[in-house]
Amino acid sequence: MPSQKRKLVVSAAALMGAFALISPDGVAAQTASRPVEAPAMIPRVVAFTDSVADLGGTLVLPLGSVDDLATRAVMLDDATRDGVRRALASAAFGYGPRQTLSLRGIGHWDRIVVVGLGTVAANPQWSGAVVGRMLVSDIRPVTVLANGLSEEVTASLATGMGIGHYRSDLYQASRRAAAPGGPVTIVTDVAEGAREAFAGRGTSLVEAMTWARDISNEPANVIYPETFVERARAAFEGLAGVRIEVLDVPAMERLGMGALLGVGRGSERPPRLLAIRYRGQGAPDGGPIVLVGKGITFDTGGISIKAGAGMGNMKMDMSGAAAVTASVLALARSGAPVDVVAISALAENMPDGRAIRPGDVLTAMNGKTIEIISTDAEGRLVLADALVWAERNLDPVAIVDVATLTGSVGGALGDDYAGLFSRHDDLANQLDAAGRTTGERLWRLPVNPTHGNDMSSTIADLKNTSDGGGGASTGAWFIGEFVNRDIPWAHLDIANMAYGGPSDWNPAGSSGFAVRLLEQFVRDWQPVERGARSDGG
Repeated sequence: MPSQKRKLVVSAAALMGAFALISPDGVAAQTASRPVEAPAMIPRVVAFTDSVADLGGTLVLPLGSVDDLATRAVMLDDATRDGVRRALASAAFGYGPRQTLSLRGIGHWDRIVVVGLGTVAANPQWSGAVVGRMLVSDIRPVTVLANGLSEEVTASLATGMGIGHYRSDLYQASRRAAAPGGPVTIVTDVAEGAREAFAGRGTSLVEAMTWARDISNEPANVIYPETFVERARAAFEGLAGVRIEVLDVPAMERLGMGALLGVGRGSERPPRLLAIRYRGQGAPDGGPIVLVGKGITFDTGGISIKAGAGMGNMKMDMSGAAAVTASVLALARSGAPVDVVAISALAENMPDGRAIRPGDVLTAMNGKTIEIISTDAEGRLVLADALVWAERNLDPVAIVDVATLTGSVGGALGDDYAGLFSRHDDLANQLDAAGRTTGERLWRLPVNPTHGNDMSSTIADLKNTSDGGGGASTGAWFIGEFVNRDIPWAHLDIANMAYGGPSDWNPAGSSGFAVRLLEQFVRDWQPVERGARSDGG
């Protein structure tokens, strides 16, 4: 949020408009089907200081142990400090990074919230996020005592609070547009350094997370391929080092993108391929890191139609595209010295008379033919053409694709880890490290040559689904067939992590998973030798 036009958080819904790609004949019908524009969410004001100005409102105490009270709460009177210490002992507080204790009636404060910081290795963003979520409807001023914490930890705590403050009630206008509550004052002995760190990378991450969650939570009559492009253009407007390229249907037809076009054929809303390149000042030479996101803006399953229960959540089947776009948005807003491209393969999977059928054969951009077994295995099809386009046009140093691809990944990993698949150990290790740093954890699963037997077709080069189990791995194998084996490539299946019910840090809906992970991964990137492969995990 480097720009004065967009403070800490901007609602994606507030960015609609200037770049509409809808044909004139369709404008009235499309506009009439949209709800009234969702209001922008108003952020709390955040300030950093070295002293407590006012007593009252909510006090936040981030603690790694009871001993931290001596440093963190030095500005409190003895009676308040002793009251907190007794409460911590009585509650057997564990100081874990997402553990909280809410106290009332102590000292001059309306409420005191103790939040654990966990070990030194824990990411303080999680501690901040659970506090932000706790206080999302609190209208009183908030004071955070952070003395003794480093600049980086203090800024990360503030970033987490901004992330936790997010609201998903986009169209409950009276709630989302309500006053955001009093200011947040962070009291720290490293105020200036923490302020600079937060104003740069921290605020950029908060806004990017808001963008990703907003655009994923929007209903499908608001976000479809054309309007996704509009929102992305508006979000990147005016940022240095950014170039945007959009392929429409005629352009994709000329390139032979039969897989992506096939998925979008059953919808009145045409598909798009969106590529956003950001090259920051001081970025290394050699080519960009390419992040490719599955962007199915609504997935009915097509002719292989899904069950009705839970189908509404399929508006979030574009979470991969949201994540790659938002991670590059965070990097661009903070002026990171990186070279990165976000590609969104955008389509709506609908079952009308022009839709592809089971048994059809599609030809991808690289000439490979694909027998359609299930039209509900559409994400891998749109990614196939996007990956071929990226390789031919960008000369990438590495490619990472991100997709809500399979339900089976959740059966294997629950809601603790997203699936990581790769033929390149060095690349997989860097992604795993970024997941550990941010707390968006990955677990590596196999993608082996033997999966090719499960995907072989009698009529085409390959099928789009297998006959047996291992759906997450066979899906990854299929995608990998559209990337040259010398190029470092990884696939992240985030279907089990991208959205869900409410949690201690996130409201129901999109979690914005992989935005922080990818932002960290790109910042920390170390070149991987081309052709250095493993057996795929």
